[in-house]
Amino acid sequence: MREACAPTGPPTGRGAERGFTLIEVMVALAVFGLAVLALVRVETLAIRGAATVDTAAVARIVAGNVAAEAVTDARAPAAGRSTGVENNAGRRWRWQRDVAGTPDPRVVRIDVAVADERGTVQARTVAVRRARPGEA
Repeated sequence: MREACAPTGPPTGRGAERGFTLIEVMVALAVFGLAVLALVRVETLAIRGAATVDTAAVARIVAGNVAAEAVTDARAPAAGRSTGVENNAGRRWRWQRDVAGTPDPRVVRIDVAVADERGTVQARTVAVRRARPGEA
């Protein structure tokens, strides 16, 4: 009588385990690589965006300071253009202030523009004040 014996070779059929082919591994790596590149690009854009927001925020602060100084000074600023440099947040900011009359001769308009070190205007603001303090 013959005994049945279990097969000794590699498993075959539906329950057989098999690994990934080289093509499958290469496609998976390509997809993973594209995903990583996309994430790196998103992170780079986020960092660049944060730097832009920071620059604009500091420039607005400088513009507000220049305008507030002109508005609160005891003497009204002279009509015309004046320029200056402020240091804020470790950077140099160039500002330009234009003072002009308004239809009401008792009020002057003060326009302030602030530029970064490259000369790119980063912020603008407008303020008004009495042309002569103490005048009602």
